[in-house]
Amino acid sequence: MSRTTPKRLAIDVRSALAKAGDARTAARGLTFFKPNDDVRLYGIKSSCVRNIEKEAYGKIREEWSVEDAVAFYDLMSRDTHFEGTMVGVLLLGRFKSQFRKGMLATVKRWITDGRFRNWAAIDGLAPTLLTPLVTTYPDLASRVGEWTSSRNMWLRRAAVVTFVPLARKGMQLDRAYMIVEDLLDDVHDLMHKACGWLLRETGKADARRLEQFLLIHGPRIPRTTVRYAIERFPQRKRKSLLVKTRG
Repeated sequence: MSRTTPKRLAIDVRSALAKAGDARTAARGLTFFKPNDDVRLYGIKSSCVRNIEKEAYGKIREEWSVEDAVAFYDLMSRDTHFEGTMVGVLLLGRFKSQFRKGMLATVKRWITDGRFRNWAAIDGLAPTLLTPLVTTYPDLASRVGEWTSSRNMWLRRAAVVTFVPLARKGMQLDRAYMIVEDLLDDVHDLMHKACGWLLRETGKADARRLEQFLLIHGPRIPRTTVRYAIERFPQRKRKSLLVKTRG
């Protein structure tokens, strides 16, 4: 049997995605984005996307290396539909045990090149590719953290979301707080939500530290960020923190 090349698999996957697409599902999906967001959808439920990726991986799991998976993602990223990009990301994530430090520069280039055009794409990329890199190579955490100063909002959001799964486990909490503090003056609503999400996860590991952070920086923290951050607190505590952080 001949080897399945990245090009052959990309053709097969695109065909499967197009066949599974549904216009009504796509229309519903677009309601989660703002009118000016750069997003195209086939209209496929996430469970179906994962099944298509799983089937694709089954064809190549015994014969591909991470280099093949990178080539496959590169081909899939040319499909401007969100679901196509996600299949590429998910399959590449299967090879995380083969990731090397240089992958960070590659992923950064993909983001700055515009391969990831909306918040959903970034939120799929970061935990699948960047979090494993930072977990395997902790010294990369500071380099990802430096993205908070980028003019590219998607790099900034990727820096935040990368640490969400780690903060949830009580890992890299110092870095998580540094990232949020660096972004307190960010003007974009998508960043306010992302920072609130990250803070909420830090609170699962250390609620007292989260409360102290909110009280210290309260007047500078966007209200959206505060509301996201305190979601896990009891109602009485939430009401108190909303007042105390107002300044």
